Amino acid sequence: MAVIALIIGVVIAALDQLFKFLVVQNLKPVGTVNVLGDVFKLTYVENRGVAFGMFQGMQWIFVILTVALLGLLIFYMFRKRPEGKFFYITAGLIIGGGIGNLIDRIFYGYVIDYLSLSFFPPVCNFADYCITIGVFLLAVYLLFFTDAVKTKKKDNTND
Repeated sequence: MAVIALIIGVVIAALDQLFKFLVVQNLKPVGTVNVLGDVFKLTYVENRGVAFGMFQGMQWIFVILTVALLGLLIFYMFRKRPEGKFFYITAGLIIGGGIGNLIDRIFYGYVIDYLSLSFFPPVCNFADYCITIGVFLLAVYLLFFTDAVKTKKKDNTND
């Protein structure tokens, strides 16, 4: 199952890089294109920070941190072999998004963002949404589909 997560991750990273290539070729020269009025726009942004553009100019720290976190997740997948497809799908989303943005940081020194929603101010990209959805689903998995939280609750009731 861990190999499936890696395949999902590679596919997501490849799609992310394809989207970013198209954005650089077609959107960068014009800057912004309205897709659904003011609700959804494609806007070219070079993000030199992390979430919401915070911590500008620290890309090598983010490269090291991303490699470490992805390494831990992959190590956990192969070492612990969690049960169920749900975990591996979430891991694939996180791995693919992480690799997609990691490629940008290494080769450009910034992440290419282009998805702009009026109700969510930061401009993001496909990889960002994959990571966000993956982390959310991982939290759901940990809370509802593993014994990690249930075991703690049982231990607390015995005190």
